Amino acid sequence: MLEDGCDIIDIGGESSRPGSTPISSQEEIDRIIPVIEKIKNEVECLISVDTYKADVASEAIKHGANIVNDITGLSHDPDMIELVVKNNIPVILMHMQGNPKSMQKNPFYHDVVDEISTFFKEQIRKLDSKGFPIHKIILDPGIGFGKTLQHNLKILKNIDIICNLGCHTLIGTSRKSFIGDILNCPPEKRLEGTISSNLFAIIQGVKIIRVHDVLEMRKALTVLEKILKA
Repeated sequence: MLEDGCDIIDIGGESSRPGSTPISSQEEIDRIIPVIEKIKNEVECLISVDTYKADVASEAIKHGANIVNDITGLSHDPDMIELVVKNNIPVILMHMQGNPKSMQKNPFYHDVVDEISTFFKEQIRKLDSKGFPIHKIILDPGIGFGKTLQHNLKILKNIDIICNLGCHTLIGTSRKSFIGDILNCPPEKRLEGTISSNLFAIIQGVKIIRVHDVLEMRKALTVLEKILKA
């Protein structure tokens, strides 16, 4: 992955796929710490830990994690904000309606982009009030996390609104179900949809993309960068 052009490796011990069931903090720690240690011992790269539990994040940071990636946007565990502030570590705030087990059961919004923006503004305010640097906050609107196909499309179409909240923005469209719904294809056939959605988002101002197919995405980005700099 690093040879293909990956900048950050995201490591998680608990599945967040629709319908998934939570596991204990200890089981999560037992799964991720050996992986973090192995990567840190063998290569130089940034590691983000995908967890919404403060005790798990704390252990990951002790063993070398550089970024906390919380799918609940620091809204699940009351200790997470203090942990992030104390360690002064970059944090990814993702938006999710509900939880992984039930999030795709009839998600509803009056205005999905406005509601996500309101959530982010409040979480940014909480961190800012504790002196946390705004430039260390990364916003992820949570494509596929408690959203229908139309919600996902509206988020992408208006992603510039999220980008203008004063923080870096991240998206994860790679192999997501909404691409399969549009193209009527399984996950392994969704590369073209992944690339097109990511390139659109980058043109709108997104700075970080989460992908499975690193080399293919890096090639597409190289072409886009040449076009934009021409």
